[in-house]
Amino acid sequence: MPKVDISVRELVDKVKHKDLRLPEMQRRYVWTATRVRDLLDSLYRGYPSGTILVWETDDSIETRDLAIAPTENPTTSQKLLLLDGQQRITSLASVLSGEPVMVRGRRRPIDILFNLEHPEGVPTDDVEFDDDYSASVEDVEDEEDSERDVQEELNKRTFVVSTRSLLNDPVWVSVSSIFKKSDSELLRPLNINSDDPRWDKYSKRLSKIRDIANYMYVMQVLERDKSYEEVTEIFVRVNSLGIKLRGSDLAMAQITSKWKGFMGLMEEFAEKFNGNGDYILETGLPVRALAVFATKQSRFKTIGRLSKDKLEEAWEIAKQGLEFANNFLSSNADIDNLEYLSSPFLLIPIAVYYTLKDGNISAEEEKKLLKWFYNAHMRGHYSMGSSESILDADLNILFKKESIDDLINQLHLHVKKFVLDDSDIAGKGIRSPFFSMMYFVMRQTGVKDWITGLKLSEQHMGNAHAIQYHHIFPKSLLRDANFDKKEINEIANMAFIGGKTNRKILNKEPAVYLEKEVIAKGREEDLKSQLIPIDRKLWEINKYQNFLSWRRDKIVVEINKFMKKFE
Repeated sequence: MPKVDISVRELVDKVKHKDLRLPEMQRRYVWTATRVRDLLDSLYRGYPSGTILVWETDDSIETRDLAIAPTENPTTSQKLLLLDGQQRITSLASVLSGEPVMVRGRRRPIDILFNLEHPEGVPTDDVEFDDDYSASVEDVEDEEDSERDVQEELNKRTFVVSTRSLLNDPVWVSVSSIFKKSDSELLRPLNINSDDPRWDKYSKRLSKIRDIANYMYVMQVLERDKSYEEVTEIFVRVNSLGIKLRGSDLAMAQITSKWKGFMGLMEEFAEKFNGNGDYILETGLPVRALAVFATKQSRFKTIGRLSKDKLEEAWEIAKQGLEFANNFLSSNADIDNLEYLSSPFLLIPIAVYYTLKDGNISAEEEKKLLKWFYNAHMRGHYSMGSSESILDADLNILFKKESIDDLINQLHLHVKKFVLDDSDIAGKGIRSPFFSMMYFVMRQTGVKDWITGLKLSEQHMGNAHAIQYHHIFPKSLLRDANFDKKEINEIANMAFIGGKTNRKILNKEPAVYLEKEVIAKGREEDLKSQLIPIDRKLWEINKYQNFLSWRRDKIVVEINKFMKKFE
Protein backbone atom coordinates (compact mmCIF):
# COMPACT_ATOMS: atom_id res chain seq x y z
CA MET A 1 0.00 0.00 0.00
CA PRO A 2 1.66 3.27 -1.15
CA LYS A 3 2.31 6.02 1.40
CA VAL A 4 2.51 9.69 0.45
CA ASP A 5 3.62 12.67 2.54
CA ILE A 6 1.07 15.43 2.05
CA SER A 7 0.70 18.84 3.69
CA VAL A 8 -2.42 20.26 5.28
CA ARG A 9 -2.47 22.92 2.55
CA GLU A 10 -2.48 20.26 -0.18
CA LEU A 11 -5.29 18.37 1.53
CA VAL A 12 -7.33 21.57 1.88
CA ASP A 13 -6.76 22.34 -1.80
CA LYS A 14 -8.07 18.88 -2.71
CA VAL A 15 -11.22 19.65 -0.74
CA LYS A 16 -11.59 23.05 -2.45
CA HIS A 17 -11.28 21.44 -5.89
CA LYS A 18 -13.51 18.51 -5.06
CA ASP A 19 -10.58 16.16 -5.73
CA LEU A 20 -11.24 14.49 -2.38
CA ARG A 21 -14.69 13.05 -1.68
CA LEU A 22 -16.38 10.66 0.71
CA PRO A 23 -17.64 7.15 -0.05
CA GLU A 24 -21.25 6.52 0.86
CA MET A 25 -20.22 4.52 3.94
CA GLN A 26 -18.85 7.62 5.70
CA ARG A 27 -20.92 9.33 8.37
CA ARG A 28 -21.48 13.09 8.37
CA TYR A 29 -19.22 15.70 9.93
CA VAL A 30 -19.80 15.59 13.68
CA TRP A 31 -16.88 17.31 15.41
CA THR A 32 -17.60 20.02 17.97
CA ALA A 33 -15.63 23.25 18.05
CA THR A 34 -13.68 22.06 21.09
CA ARG A 35 -12.36 19.09 19.08
CA VAL A 36 -11.16 21.50 16.38
CA ARG A 37 -9.54 23.66 19.05
CA ASP A 38 -7.60 20.68 20.38
CA LEU A 39 -6.49 19.63 16.88
CA LEU A 40 -5.13 23.11 16.19
CA ASP A 41 -3.29 23.10 19.49
CA SER A 42 -1.64 19.78 18.61
CA LEU A 43 -0.58 20.91 15.14
CA TYR A 44 0.69 24.25 16.49
CA ARG A 45 2.98 22.33 18.83
CA GLY A 46 4.00 19.82 16.16
CA TYR A 47 2.44 16.87 17.97
CA PRO A 48 1.51 13.66 16.06
CA SER A 49 -1.97 13.78 14.59
CA GLY A 50 -2.60 10.36 13.04
CA THR A 51 -2.61 9.37 9.39
CA ILE A 52 -4.95 9.80 6.43
CA LEU A 53 -6.45 6.82 4.57
CA VAL A 54 -7.81 7.21 1.04
CA TRP A 55 -8.93 4.89 -1.73
CA GLU A 56 -7.98 5.64 -5.33
CA THR A 57 -10.62 4.15 -7.59
CA ASP A 58 -12.07 4.34 -11.07
CA ASP A 59 -15.25 2.52 -10.04
CA SER A 60 -18.61 4.22 -10.40
CA ILE A 61 -19.85 4.24 -6.80
CA GLU A 62 -22.04 6.41 -4.58
CA THR A 63 -20.06 9.32 -3.14
CA ARG A 64 -20.77 12.20 -0.78
CA ASP A 65 -19.54 15.76 -0.41
CA LEU A 66 -17.53 16.82 2.59
CA ALA A 67 -19.22 19.26 4.96
CA ILE A 68 -17.38 22.22 3.44
CA ALA A 69 -18.46 23.31 -0.03
CA PRO A 70 -15.87 23.13 -2.83
CA THR A 71 -15.02 26.52 -4.35
CA GLU A 72 -12.96 25.52 -7.40
CA ASN A 73 -13.24 23.15 -10.34
CA PRO A 74 -11.50 19.75 -10.13
CA THR A 75 -7.82 19.77 -11.14
CA THR A 76 -7.46 16.07 -11.88
CA SER A 77 -9.46 13.08 -13.02
CA GLN A 78 -7.98 11.08 -10.15
CA LYS A 79 -10.76 10.03 -7.76
CA LEU A 80 -9.65 9.90 -4.11
CA LEU A 81 -12.22 8.74 -1.56
CA LEU A 82 -11.51 9.61 2.06
CA LEU A 83 -11.81 6.66 4.46
CA ASP A 84 -10.09 7.97 7.58
CA GLY A 85 -9.43 11.63 8.40
CA GLN A 86 -12.73 13.26 7.40
CA GLN A 87 -13.21 15.13 10.69
CA ARG A 88 -9.65 16.50 10.75
CA ILE A 89 -9.50 17.51 7.08
CA THR A 90 -12.94 19.13 7.08
CA SER A 91 -12.09 21.08 10.22
CA LEU A 92 -8.77 22.30 8.84
CA ALA A 93 -10.31 23.21 5.48
CA SER A 94 -12.90 25.32 7.28
CA VAL A 95 -10.40 27.07 9.55
CA LEU A 96 -7.81 27.79 6.84
CA SER A 97 -10.37 29.07 4.34
CA GLY A 98 -12.77 30.70 6.78
CA GLU A 99 -15.62 28.83 5.11
CA PRO A 100 -18.45 27.43 7.27
CA VAL A 101 -19.18 23.72 7.61
CA MET A 102 -22.54 22.04 7.11
CA VAL A 103 -23.63 20.80 10.55
CA ARG A 104 -27.09 19.31 10.97
CA GLY A 105 -28.53 21.04 7.94
CA ARG A 106 -27.04 24.48 8.66
CA ARG A 107 -23.81 26.15 7.62
CA ARG A 108 -21.87 27.18 10.71
CA PRO A 109 -18.45 28.83 10.99
CA ILE A 110 -15.77 27.21 13.14
CA ASP A 111 -14.50 30.21 15.08
CA ILE A 112 -11.39 29.41 17.10
CA LEU A 113 -9.37 32.19 18.76
CA PHE A 114 -5.59 32.25 19.28
CA ASN A 115 -4.04 33.90 22.32
CA LEU A 116 -1.09 36.05 21.27
CA GLU A 117 -0.07 36.19 24.94
CA HIS A 118 -0.31 32.47 25.67
CA PRO A 119 2.21 31.10 28.20
CA GLU A 120 5.22 29.16 26.99
CA GLY A 121 5.67 25.49 27.77
CA VAL A 122 3.42 22.47 28.16
CA PRO A 123 -0.29 23.33 27.78
CA THR A 124 -2.66 23.00 30.68
CA ASP A 125 -6.11 21.42 30.37
CA ASP A 126 -8.50 23.54 28.37
CA VAL A 127 -11.74 24.89 29.74
CA GLU A 128 -14.66 23.15 28.05
CA PHE A 129 -17.37 25.35 26.58
CA ASP A 130 -20.80 24.08 25.74
CA ASP A 131 -20.83 23.94 21.94
CA ASP A 132 -23.28 21.08 21.58
CA TYR A 133 -25.16 22.10 18.45
CA SER A 134 -28.05 19.85 19.44
CA ALA A 135 -28.84 21.66 22.69
CA SER A 136 -32.49 22.69 22.73
CA VAL A 137 -32.81 24.06 26.25
CA GLU A 138 -30.26 26.77 26.95
CA ASP A 139 -29.11 28.42 30.15
CA VAL A 140 -28.11 31.99 29.35
CA GLU A 141 -27.36 32.71 32.98
CA ASP A 142 -24.97 29.74 32.92
CA GLU A 143 -23.21 31.07 29.84
CA GLU A 144 -22.71 34.57 31.19
CA ASP A 145 -21.59 33.33 34.58
CA SER A 146 -19.08 31.00 32.97
CA GLU A 147 -17.58 33.79 30.87
CA ARG A 148 -17.02 35.89 33.99
CA ASP A 149 -15.73 32.98 36.05
CA VAL A 150 -13.17 31.58 33.60
CA GLN A 151 -11.74 34.82 32.18
CA GLU A 152 -8.59 34.49 34.26
CA GLU A 153 -8.18 30.84 33.27
CA LEU A 154 -8.62 31.62 29.59
CA ASN A 155 -5.60 33.89 29.61
CA LYS A 156 -3.49 30.78 30.27
CA ARG A 157 -4.78 29.02 27.14
CA THR A 158 -3.42 29.01 23.62
CA PHE A 159 -6.64 28.29 21.67
CA VAL A 160 -10.27 28.63 22.75
CA VAL A 161 -13.67 28.46 21.11
CA SER A 162 -14.75 32.04 20.42
CA THR A 163 -16.81 33.79 23.08
CA ARG A 164 -18.49 37.18 23.06
CA SER A 165 -16.23 38.61 25.73
CA LEU A 166 -13.00 37.61 23.97
CA LEU A 167 -13.98 38.92 20.54
CA ASN A 168 -13.38 42.47 21.77
CA ASP A 169 -9.94 41.68 23.18
CA PRO A 170 -7.24 42.35 20.51
CA VAL A 171 -4.88 39.84 22.16
CA TRP A 172 -7.26 37.11 20.96
CA VAL A 173 -7.16 36.67 17.18
CA SER A 174 -9.39 34.55 14.95
CA VAL A 175 -7.30 31.67 13.60
CA SER A 176 -9.02 31.93 10.21
CA SER A 177 -8.05 35.61 9.97
CA ILE A 178 -4.38 34.73 10.53
CA PHE A 179 -4.38 32.87 7.20
CA LYS A 180 -5.95 35.87 5.41
CA LYS A 181 -4.37 38.97 6.96
CA SER A 182 -0.86 40.36 7.37
CA ASP A 183 0.84 40.79 10.72
CA SER A 184 0.34 44.54 10.60
CA GLU A 185 -3.41 44.15 10.05
CA LEU A 186 -3.69 41.71 12.93
CA LEU A 187 -1.51 43.66 15.35
CA ARG A 188 -2.79 47.17 14.52
CA PRO A 189 -5.64 46.96 17.11
CA LEU A 190 -2.95 46.51 19.81
CA ASN A 191 -1.43 49.89 18.93
CA ILE A 192 2.11 48.51 18.69
CA ASN A 193 4.75 48.83 15.99
CA SER A 194 7.96 47.05 15.07
CA ASP A 195 9.87 48.92 17.81
CA ASP A 196 7.76 47.27 20.48
CA PRO A 197 9.33 43.98 21.79
CA ARG A 198 5.89 42.37 21.64
CA TRP A 199 5.87 42.80 17.85
CA ASP A 200 8.58 40.18 17.29
CA LYS A 201 7.04 37.76 19.76
CA TYR A 202 3.58 38.04 18.23
CA SER A 203 4.90 37.85 14.67
CA LYS A 204 6.77 34.64 15.42
CA ARG A 205 3.64 33.14 16.92
CA LEU A 206 1.50 34.18 13.96
CA SER A 207 4.07 32.62 11.62
CA LYS A 208 3.91 29.42 13.63
CA ILE A 209 0.13 29.36 13.17
CA ARG A 210 0.54 29.75 9.41
CA ASP A 211 3.00 26.86 9.47
CA ILE A 212 0.07 24.60 10.35
CA ALA A 213 -0.67 24.68 6.61
CA ASN A 214 2.73 23.00 6.06
CA TYR A 215 2.16 20.26 8.63
CA MET A 216 2.83 16.92 6.91
CA TYR A 217 0.44 13.99 7.18
CA VAL A 218 1.20 10.48 6.01
CA MET A 219 -1.51 9.53 3.50
CA GLN A 220 -1.97 5.81 2.89
CA VAL A 221 -3.52 5.02 -0.48
CA LEU A 222 -5.54 1.87 -1.16
CA GLU A 223 -4.97 0.65 -4.71
CA ARG A 224 -7.47 0.82 -7.58
CA ASP A 225 -7.80 -2.98 -7.84
CA LYS A 226 -9.62 -3.26 -4.49
CA SER A 227 -13.38 -3.78 -4.63
CA TYR A 228 -15.92 -1.70 -2.70
CA GLU A 229 -16.64 -4.75 -0.51
CA GLU A 230 -12.97 -5.17 0.40
CA VAL A 231 -12.56 -1.45 1.07
CA THR A 232 -15.62 -1.63 3.32
CA GLU A 233 -13.99 -4.43 5.30
CA ILE A 234 -10.82 -2.35 5.66
CA PHE A 235 -12.88 0.66 6.77
CA VAL A 236 -14.67 -1.42 9.41
CA ARG A 237 -11.44 -2.94 10.71
CA VAL A 238 -9.55 0.35 10.87
CA ASN A 239 -12.33 2.07 12.75
CA SER A 240 -13.09 -0.90 15.01
CA LEU A 241 -9.49 -1.08 16.21
CA GLY A 242 -9.47 2.56 17.18
CA ILE A 243 -13.09 2.58 18.40
CA LYS A 244 -13.54 5.78 16.42
CA LEU A 245 -17.01 5.07 15.12
CA ARG A 246 -20.20 3.78 16.65
CA GLY A 247 -21.53 0.34 15.84
CA SER A 248 -24.26 1.87 13.68
CA ASP A 249 -21.65 3.63 11.52
CA LEU A 250 -19.74 0.40 10.94
CA ALA A 251 -22.99 -1.42 10.23
CA MET A 252 -23.88 1.31 7.73
CA ALA A 253 -20.62 0.65 5.89
CA GLN A 254 -21.47 -3.04 5.60
CA ILE A 255 -25.00 -2.29 4.41
CA THR A 256 -23.85 0.13 1.69
CA SER A 257 -21.38 -2.43 0.37
CA LYS A 258 -24.41 -4.53 -0.66
CA TRP A 259 -27.03 -1.84 -1.08
CA LYS A 260 -25.73 1.14 -3.04
CA GLY A 261 -27.72 4.29 -2.35
CA PHE A 262 -29.00 3.21 1.08
CA MET A 263 -27.44 6.24 2.78
CA GLY A 264 -29.48 8.55 0.57
CA LEU A 265 -32.67 6.62 1.30
CA MET A 266 -32.01 6.86 5.03
CA GLU A 267 -31.37 10.62 4.88
CA GLU A 268 -34.51 11.11 2.79
CA PHE A 269 -36.47 9.14 5.41
CA ALA A 270 -35.01 11.26 8.26
CA GLU A 271 -36.27 14.46 6.61
CA LYS A 272 -39.84 13.34 7.38
CA PHE A 273 -39.11 13.78 11.09
CA ASN A 274 -39.06 17.58 10.78
CA GLY A 275 -36.90 19.00 13.58
CA ASN A 276 -35.94 15.51 14.76
CA GLY A 277 -34.27 14.42 11.53
CA ASP A 278 -30.75 15.11 12.75
CA TYR A 279 -31.43 13.24 16.00
CA ILE A 280 -32.67 10.25 14.04
CA LEU A 281 -29.51 10.16 11.91
CA GLU A 282 -26.94 10.99 14.59
CA THR A 283 -28.23 8.31 16.97
CA GLY A 284 -28.16 5.66 14.24
CA LEU A 285 -31.79 4.76 14.94
CA PRO A 286 -32.70 3.77 11.35
CA VAL A 287 -29.80 1.30 11.15
CA ARG A 288 -30.60 -0.05 14.62
CA ALA A 289 -34.26 -0.53 13.71
CA LEU A 290 -33.32 -2.23 10.45
CA ALA A 291 -31.12 -4.69 12.39
CA VAL A 292 -33.93 -5.34 14.90
CA PHE A 293 -36.53 -6.16 12.26
CA ALA A 294 -34.07 -8.21 10.23
CA THR A 295 -32.62 -10.26 13.10
CA LYS A 296 -35.04 -9.84 16.09
CA GLN A 297 -32.18 -8.50 18.22
CA SER A 298 -30.35 -5.17 18.40
CA ARG A 299 -26.69 -5.98 17.77
CA PHE A 300 -24.93 -5.57 14.45
CA LYS A 301 -22.82 -8.74 14.49
CA THR A 302 -24.69 -10.44 11.65
CA ILE A 303 -25.76 -7.40 9.62
CA GLY A 304 -22.93 -7.93 7.12
CA ARG A 305 -24.18 -11.44 6.29
CA LEU A 306 -27.70 -10.39 5.34
CA SER A 307 -28.71 -10.31 1.69
CA LYS A 308 -29.85 -7.13 0.01
CA ASP A 309 -33.38 -8.56 -0.27
CA LYS A 310 -33.49 -9.20 3.46
CA LEU A 311 -32.18 -5.71 4.20
CA GLU A 312 -34.78 -4.11 1.92
CA GLU A 313 -37.60 -6.10 3.52
CA ALA A 314 -36.52 -5.15 7.04
CA TRP A 315 -36.07 -1.51 6.05
CA GLU A 316 -39.68 -1.16 4.91
CA ILE A 317 -40.91 -2.52 8.26
CA ALA A 318 -38.42 -0.40 10.22
CA LYS A 319 -39.61 2.79 8.50
CA GLN A 320 -43.24 2.12 9.42
CA GLY A 321 -42.33 1.28 13.01
CA LEU A 322 -40.18 4.37 13.54
CA GLU A 323 -42.78 6.64 11.97
CA PHE A 324 -45.37 5.32 14.39
CA ALA A 325 -43.04 5.62 17.40
CA ASN A 326 -42.25 9.23 16.53
CA ASN A 327 -45.91 10.09 15.97
CA PHE A 328 -46.90 8.32 19.19
CA LEU A 329 -44.43 10.30 21.27
CA SER A 330 -45.36 13.56 19.55
CA SER A 331 -49.14 13.18 19.69
CA ASN A 332 -49.78 10.94 22.69
CA ALA A 333 -46.85 11.85 24.94
CA ASP A 334 -46.63 15.49 23.74
CA ILE A 335 -42.89 15.18 23.10
CA ASP A 336 -41.84 17.11 20.00
CA ASN A 337 -38.10 17.10 20.69
CA LEU A 338 -36.56 13.63 20.84
CA GLU A 339 -33.29 15.04 22.19
CA TYR A 340 -34.92 15.19 25.63
CA LEU A 341 -35.14 11.37 25.77
CA SER A 342 -32.81 9.49 28.10
CA SER A 343 -32.05 7.07 25.25
CA PRO A 344 -32.94 6.78 21.54
CA PHE A 345 -33.55 3.08 22.22
CA LEU A 346 -36.90 4.07 23.78
CA LEU A 347 -38.40 4.31 20.30
CA ILE A 348 -37.49 0.73 19.36
CA PRO A 349 -39.92 -1.26 21.60
CA ILE A 350 -42.73 1.12 20.62
CA ALA A 351 -41.94 0.57 16.93
CA VAL A 352 -41.76 -3.21 17.42
CA TYR A 353 -45.04 -3.39 19.38
CA TYR A 354 -46.81 -1.43 16.65
CA THR A 355 -45.63 -3.80 13.92
CA LEU A 356 -46.40 -6.92 15.96
CA LYS A 357 -49.94 -5.65 16.48
CA ASP A 358 -50.20 -4.71 12.81
CA GLY A 359 -51.10 -1.18 13.90
CA ASN A 360 -54.15 -2.30 15.91
CA ILE A 361 -53.56 -0.80 19.37
CA SER A 362 -56.41 -0.54 21.84
CA ALA A 363 -56.99 2.37 24.25
CA GLU A 364 -55.78 0.16 27.12
CA GLU A 365 -52.61 -0.77 25.25
CA GLU A 366 -51.99 2.90 24.51
CA LYS A 367 -52.09 3.71 28.25
CA LYS A 368 -49.73 0.85 29.02
CA LEU A 369 -47.30 1.92 26.31
CA LEU A 370 -47.23 5.41 27.82
CA LYS A 371 -46.74 3.96 31.30
CA TRP A 372 -43.81 1.89 30.04
CA PHE A 373 -42.30 4.79 28.10
CA TYR A 374 -42.42 7.43 30.85
CA ASN A 375 -41.07 5.04 33.49
CA ALA A 376 -38.35 3.71 31.19
CA HIS A 377 -37.34 7.26 30.29
CA MET A 378 -37.17 8.82 33.73
CA ARG A 379 -35.52 5.79 35.34
CA GLY A 380 -32.84 5.71 32.63
CA HIS A 381 -33.77 2.13 31.75
CA TYR A 382 -31.30 1.86 28.85
CA SER A 383 -28.50 3.58 30.77
CA MET A 384 -28.38 1.09 33.64
CA GLY A 385 -25.82 -1.38 32.32
CA SER A 386 -25.28 -2.61 28.79
CA SER A 387 -27.85 -0.77 26.66
CA GLU A 388 -27.88 -3.42 23.93
CA SER A 389 -28.30 -6.27 26.44
CA ILE A 390 -31.23 -4.49 28.10
CA LEU A 391 -32.84 -3.76 24.75
CA ASP A 392 -32.35 -7.36 23.62
CA ALA A 393 -34.12 -8.61 26.77
CA ASP A 394 -37.05 -6.30 25.99
CA LEU A 395 -37.12 -7.40 22.36
CA ASN A 396 -37.09 -11.06 23.40
CA ILE A 397 -40.26 -10.48 25.42
CA LEU A 398 -41.99 -8.60 22.64
CA PHE A 399 -41.16 -11.01 19.82
CA LYS A 400 -42.03 -14.08 21.90
CA LYS A 401 -45.05 -12.90 23.89
CA GLU A 402 -46.24 -9.71 22.16
CA SER A 403 -47.22 -8.53 25.64
CA ILE A 404 -46.93 -4.96 26.91
CA ASP A 405 -47.74 -6.23 30.43
CA ASP A 406 -44.69 -8.51 30.39
CA LEU A 407 -42.60 -5.61 29.09
CA ILE A 408 -43.74 -3.43 32.00
CA ASN A 409 -43.01 -6.22 34.49
CA GLN A 410 -39.52 -6.63 33.00
CA LEU A 411 -38.97 -2.89 33.39
CA HIS A 412 -40.09 -2.96 37.02
CA LEU A 413 -37.68 -5.79 37.80
CA HIS A 414 -34.87 -3.73 36.29
CA VAL A 415 -35.52 -0.27 37.77
CA LYS A 416 -36.98 -1.61 41.08
CA LYS A 417 -39.70 1.01 41.57
CA PHE A 418 -42.04 3.27 39.64
CA VAL A 419 -43.33 5.67 42.33
CA LEU A 420 -41.02 8.64 42.95
CA ASP A 421 -39.90 9.99 46.29
CA ASP A 422 -37.70 12.94 47.27
CA SER A 423 -34.53 10.84 47.27
CA ASP A 424 -34.92 10.21 43.52
CA ILE A 425 -34.37 13.86 42.62
CA ALA A 426 -32.28 15.14 45.56
CA GLY A 427 -28.87 16.16 44.24
CA LYS A 428 -29.85 15.45 40.60
CA GLY A 429 -29.12 18.03 37.90
CA ILE A 430 -30.17 18.83 34.35
CA ARG A 431 -28.51 15.69 32.93
CA SER A 432 -30.91 13.51 34.91
CA PRO A 433 -33.95 12.13 33.05
CA PHE A 434 -36.05 13.34 35.99
CA PHE A 435 -35.32 16.89 34.79
CA SER A 436 -36.79 16.30 31.33
CA MET A 437 -39.64 14.34 32.94
CA MET A 438 -40.46 17.41 34.99
CA TYR A 439 -40.52 19.38 31.75
CA PHE A 440 -42.79 16.81 30.04
CA VAL A 441 -45.27 17.01 32.93
CA MET A 442 -45.23 20.80 33.06
CA ARG A 443 -45.80 20.98 29.31
CA GLN A 444 -48.94 18.90 29.68
CA THR A 445 -50.22 20.87 32.66
CA GLY A 446 -49.99 24.06 30.60
CA VAL A 447 -47.33 26.03 32.47
CA LYS A 448 -46.54 29.53 31.19
CA ASP A 449 -43.62 31.89 31.02
CA TRP A 450 -43.76 34.13 34.09
CA ILE A 451 -43.57 37.43 32.19
CA THR A 452 -44.83 36.93 28.63
CA GLY A 453 -47.64 34.53 29.56
CA LEU A 454 -46.77 32.19 26.68
CA LYS A 455 -47.29 28.49 27.30
CA LEU A 456 -44.16 26.37 26.98
CA SER A 457 -43.74 25.10 23.44
CA GLU A 458 -40.99 23.90 21.12
CA GLN A 459 -42.80 25.68 18.28
CA HIS A 460 -42.29 29.27 19.42
CA MET A 461 -40.65 31.56 16.88
CA GLY A 462 -37.60 33.65 17.77
CA ASN A 463 -34.83 33.32 20.35
CA ALA A 464 -36.70 35.62 22.72
CA HIS A 465 -39.29 32.90 23.31
CA ALA A 466 -37.16 29.76 22.95
CA ILE A 467 -37.47 27.59 26.04
CA GLN A 468 -34.57 27.87 28.46
CA TYR A 469 -34.01 26.56 31.94
CA HIS A 470 -33.45 29.07 34.68
CA HIS A 471 -31.85 28.84 38.12
CA ILE A 472 -34.59 30.21 40.37
CA PHE A 473 -31.87 31.12 42.88
CA PRO A 474 -29.04 32.41 40.63
CA LYS A 475 -25.80 30.46 40.74
CA SER A 476 -23.58 33.43 41.51
CA LEU A 477 -25.60 34.31 44.63
CA LEU A 478 -25.57 30.73 45.89
CA ARG A 479 -21.83 30.39 45.30
CA ASP A 480 -21.24 33.57 47.28
CA ALA A 481 -23.29 32.00 50.09
CA ASN A 482 -21.02 28.89 49.97
CA PHE A 483 -23.57 26.38 48.71
CA ASP A 484 -22.01 23.44 46.90
CA LYS A 485 -22.36 22.75 43.17
CA LYS A 486 -24.87 19.92 43.54
CA GLU A 487 -27.19 22.03 45.65
CA ILE A 488 -26.90 24.98 43.28
CA ASN A 489 -27.69 22.97 40.14
CA GLU A 490 -30.33 20.69 41.60
CA ILE A 491 -33.51 20.04 39.65
CA ALA A 492 -35.54 21.69 42.41
CA ASN A 493 -33.78 25.00 41.60
CA MET A 494 -34.78 24.89 37.93
CA ALA A 495 -37.73 26.43 36.11
CA PHE A 496 -38.63 26.72 32.42
CA ILE A 497 -39.05 30.16 30.90
CA GLY A 498 -38.52 32.00 27.61
CA GLY A 499 -35.18 33.45 26.56
CA LYS A 500 -36.22 37.09 26.97
CA THR A 501 -37.45 36.46 30.50
CA ASN A 502 -34.25 34.64 31.37
CA ARG A 503 -32.09 37.52 30.18
CA LYS A 504 -34.21 40.02 32.06
CA ILE A 505 -33.87 38.16 35.36
CA LEU A 506 -30.19 37.15 35.18
CA ASN A 507 -28.73 37.06 38.71
CA LYS A 508 -31.28 39.10 40.67
CA GLU A 509 -32.40 37.74 44.04
CA PRO A 510 -35.69 35.79 43.93
CA ALA A 511 -37.12 38.03 46.63
CA VAL A 512 -36.57 40.96 44.25
CA TYR A 513 -37.47 39.68 40.80
CA LEU A 514 -40.34 37.35 41.79
CA GLU A 515 -42.06 40.18 43.62
CA LYS A 516 -41.37 42.92 41.09
CA GLU A 517 -41.50 41.08 37.75
CA VAL A 518 -44.06 38.35 38.46
CA ILE A 519 -46.30 38.88 41.49
CA ALA A 520 -46.72 42.62 40.89
CA LYS A 521 -47.95 41.85 37.38
CA GLY A 522 -50.65 39.43 38.47
CA ARG A 523 -48.86 36.21 37.50
CA GLU A 524 -48.94 34.42 40.84
CA GLU A 525 -50.78 31.47 39.30
CA ASP A 526 -48.02 31.06 36.71
CA LEU A 527 -45.52 30.71 39.56
CA LYS A 528 -47.70 28.10 41.23
CA SER A 529 -47.99 26.17 37.96
CA GLN A 530 -44.20 25.75 38.00
CA LEU A 531 -44.37 24.66 41.62
CA ILE A 532 -42.71 27.81 42.99
CA PRO A 533 -43.65 28.61 46.63
CA ILE A 534 -45.53 31.83 47.25
CA ASP A 535 -44.18 31.99 50.81
CA ARG A 536 -41.79 34.96 50.62
CA LYS A 537 -39.57 33.53 53.36
CA LEU A 538 -38.61 30.70 51.02
CA TRP A 539 -37.32 33.26 48.53
CA GLU A 540 -34.48 34.29 50.84
CA ILE A 541 -30.95 32.96 50.31
CA ASN A 542 -30.62 31.79 53.92
CA LYS A 543 -33.74 29.65 53.40
CA TYR A 544 -32.45 28.01 50.21
CA GLN A 545 -32.30 24.48 51.61
CA ASN A 546 -35.86 24.84 52.91
CA PHE A 547 -36.85 25.98 49.43
CA LEU A 548 -35.23 22.91 47.85
CA SER A 549 -36.98 20.57 50.28
CA TRP A 550 -40.36 22.23 49.69
CA ARG A 551 -40.04 22.15 45.91
CA ARG A 552 -38.66 18.59 45.74
CA ASP A 553 -41.80 17.43 47.49
CA LYS A 554 -44.06 19.32 45.06
CA ILE A 555 -42.22 18.01 41.98
CA VAL A 556 -42.45 14.42 43.20
CA VAL A 557 -46.16 14.78 43.97
CA GLU A 558 -46.85 16.31 40.54
CA ILE A 559 -44.99 13.60 38.61
CA ASN A 560 -46.63 10.80 40.62
CA LYS A 561 -50.02 12.42 40.05
CA PHE A 562 -49.32 12.56 36.32
CA MET A 563 -48.29 8.89 36.20
CA LYS A 564 -51.49 7.83 38.00
CA LYS A 565 -53.36 8.50 34.76
CA PHE A 566 -51.77 5.42 33.23
CA GLU A 567 -52.70 2.92 35.93
